[in-house]
Amino acid sequence: MNQANKELKQSIVQRIMPPINEPVSQLARESGLSETTLYKWKKAAKAQETVMPNGAPSTDRWNTRDKFAIVVETAVLSEIELAEYCRAKGVFVEQVEAWRDACMNANGGVAEQASKLQKDLRTKEQEIKALSRELQRKEAALAETAALLVLRKKAQAIWGDQGDE
Repeated sequence: MNQANKELKQSIVQRIMPPINEPVSQLARESGLSETTLYKWKKAAKAQETVMPNGAPSTDRWNTRDKFAIVVETAVLSEIELAEYCRAKGVFVEQVEAWRDACMNANGGVAEQASKLQKDLRTKEQEIKALSRELQRKEAALAETAALLVLRKKAQAIWGDQGDE
């Protein structure tokens, strides 16, 4: 592949990949290449992990999945191996350490939050039960009162009003 073709391929791959993310169909129409070819180039670039915006590493444009993958990959590396890895990836050791700290702290409050939510849920369920019992009691009292009123009206209709005597 000559230099012009390599540059064309690299420029197209950069446009397909983040942060630009141009649609493959649009680039296929513009370039005259098939969509299949462009998808193959994109897949190969992802596999090599060489695609960076503008050809240079810009870690602020990386998504959290990529950062997490780097944290996982570097978890078992020594300091020297980490430094070599970072040079190869175009990141700083301090960035990887910051990402590692962020990953470790990301789930720190989840257990506490889940416990608090569980406690709140139990409290709400108890309140619902109490309100339900109170509602049933009030409905029964209302039904009893309605029955007494109906009986009173029937008694008045049968015997007449006896409260005047």
